[in-house]
Amino acid sequence: MKKSVISSILFFSISAFTFTNCQKAAVIDEADVTRIISTLASDDMEGRMIFTQGIEKASQFIQSEFEKIGLEYLDGLTSYNQQFSIYSIAPGNAIISLDGKLIDADNFLTMSTAESLKWSDIADLNIISVGASDNLQAMYNDIRRQSGKNLVLVDPAHKDFFARLKGFSLRGNRATEVDNENGIVMVLSTLKAVKNVSVEVDNVVKAESLSNVTGKISGKRANEIILFSGHYDHLGVRGTEGDTIYNGANDDASGTTAVITLAKYFKESGLKPERTIVFVAFTAEESGGYGSRYFSEQMDPDQIMAMFNIEMIGKGAKEGPNTAWITGFEKSTFGELLQKAVEGTEYTFYPDPYPTQNLFYRSDNATLARLGVPAHTISTTQIDIDKDYHQASDEVSTLDMAHMTNTIKAIAKAAEKMISGEQTPTRVDPSGLR
Repeated sequence: MKKSVISSILFFSISAFTFTNCQKAAVIDEADVTRIISTLASDDMEGRMIFTQGIEKASQFIQSEFEKIGLEYLDGLTSYNQQFSIYSIAPGNAIISLDGKLIDADNFLTMSTAESLKWSDIADLNIISVGASDNLQAMYNDIRRQSGKNLVLVDPAHKDFFARLKGFSLRGNRATEVDNENGIVMVLSTLKAVKNVSVEVDNVVKAESLSNVTGKISGKRANEIILFSGHYDHLGVRGTEGDTIYNGANDDASGTTAVITLAKYFKESGLKPERTIVFVAFTAEESGGYGSRYFSEQMDPDQIMAMFNIEMIGKGAKEGPNTAWITGFEKSTFGELLQKAVEGTEYTFYPDPYPTQNLFYRSDNATLARLGVPAHTISTTQIDIDKDYHQASDEVSTLDMAHMTNTIKAIAKAAEKMISGEQTPTRVDPSGLR
């Protein structure tokens, strides 16, 4: 195994990515990879939890790396800092009556990202009846994906699951925008239909600031983008005894390190690429994917030709040290193109070996995939046996720097023909995604 790692590293060192007639070869250096991840996962960053000084330090470090590399700002920005607000919505006062009868507070719940809801016109409402024999959980999952003003009448036979939903609703909600038009009001009632409705809900809304770190290398085709991403947030400081800092070296300082390293690599390649290359370190992946959600709202998904989302590449994969796996392999030709790109080398890309864990939907690629982008996550960690995942023990000392460096080189090699415009993966079919 050791011999295999070394020889593959040598291969990628001498066959570095180059543009046509490139004036100099770019290098991905293990020492630089180690420097970057050691900084991001240091105790000084305090686990990079959102809304902390630690994540602000991490953001400043990534921005300084982008500046040294010489990346451009994304269109419309005046820095690498893509700042946005996230709103915490806590339930406040609510008064609900149906057909003139006031509903007891224990028998209704509200779910919305609204500052206030005021409903009185039946014609404006989607009225949904959940009968005693219906599957409330399945219907609830469908209703959550619907827009509009949804009044849900739930038969008392579902009182136990309704109580669970109410407990969940009382925790509040987070969103990237306040929406006073849409919402869900569920009422435990024997009613199947109503003639008169009065809904008055006032929530407590608090705005807090978050930021992605973004940069780009403009290509000849400004409207065709190859995207590289990883998330730089983690779990912060937890507990009071022993090691309380969750450094998140593998998850996902490794992916963020890859993004920075690839940015430097492609920039140093010398000439203008055919397609524009965008690099982003997402915030708040661990807290609901709000960074990737906001980013996707600022982009035209039709212009993103491929997304390389990189997560947890610091440890060897199940199939060996020269391998990485790709989530959602069957959903586009992205994975097949990566496999072909490294044919003849000792590196291999293969489908996600953990299909039952639904990993395609559990990282920042999912938001753009739902918009049709061939957006996939590349990883190497054996998550079924990794004892450091989401633990304080996820530190740089547990990682294989040679393997990680080699994986970054393989990703660079695999992206070559996509960046040059020679290859384009098929789009993801959004209708097949949950």
